[in-house]
Amino acid sequence: MAAITTIELVLLTVISAATPLLLAATGELVVERSGVLNLGVEGMMLVGAVSAFIVMLTTGSWALGIVAGAAAGVIMSMLFGVLTLFFLANQVASGLALTLFGIGVSSLLGIPFIGLPIDKLPALDLPLLGDIPILGPLIFGQDFLIYFSVLMIVVVHWFLFRTRSGLILRAVGESHDAAHSIGYSVIKIRFLAVMFGGAMAGLGGAFLSLSYTPMWVEQMTAGRGWIALALVVFATWKPGRVLIGAYLFGSVTILQLHLQGLGVQLPAQILSMLPYLVTILVLVLISRNAARVKLSAPGCLGQIFHPHS
Repeated sequence: MAAITTIELVLLTVISAATPLLLAATGELVVERSGVLNLGVEGMMLVGAVSAFIVMLTTGSWALGIVAGAAAGVIMSMLFGVLTLFFLANQVASGLALTLFGIGVSSLLGIPFIGLPIDKLPALDLPLLGDIPILGPLIFGQDFLIYFSVLMIVVVHWFLFRTRSGLILRAVGESHDAAHSIGYSVIKIRFLAVMFGGAMAGLGGAFLSLSYTPMWVEQMTAGRGWIALALVVFATWKPGRVLIGAYLFGSVTILQLHLQGLGVQLPAQILSMLPYLVTILVLVLISRNAARVKLSAPGCLGQIFHPHS
């Protein structure tokens, strides 16, 4: 039974570590499929995390906290959207500025709330099913945001590849001039995609402050926004692969914690670097096949669209 309990605990921690990555990467995948590159995921996650925590702590409502996290991400993404889609600012520079802005705003808002604990986001209670050994706690004993993160992968895959709206969004990402020439509003489509990406990043941050570490800590995302960006490339812009990649990177994150617990004779700083070293290694391996990456990436990714008559 001890072995089973240990396995359950490890798998549960992997699921928790993967969920914020999955939420943020799913949103960014839709954004990039529309042809926009938003590097501000880290900043949106942080603002979503602090907003969700403050609202939950002051109102006592989990639902309001989750909504606040998503709304904060949307507001941040709208700022990015206005700059890049209407004022035609450089997307890379604007995304980096958004991250720096998010770090500053979240730190400022969170000053009175640092270290205040709250109860963890409660798991959904499914009678009988949750009592099944191993599978029960893993599949039927999770909180709302974990189920929502997996559901959104299914929804996004269906939307992108089974609906007319998804086809239009992908067409805008592949050739915005061609989409514009046949009457589609490129800016409107991209702005909506950017807002969706912001909502998902905000939910990723909300999961961190409400469930993963139920308290507010400055810069608690610890680079997860950047890993989410790398996940989209790792997945070659396909939703199903984002799910696999998120759980893979979540496993690496938990691995370094367990290695420290087992007393592995390596400096703690090196073990803490492990998830980010793996991220860099994966990107290097992927970039070796530049032709494949180029074929998989949206044709207009990161390109400014200049409306014309």
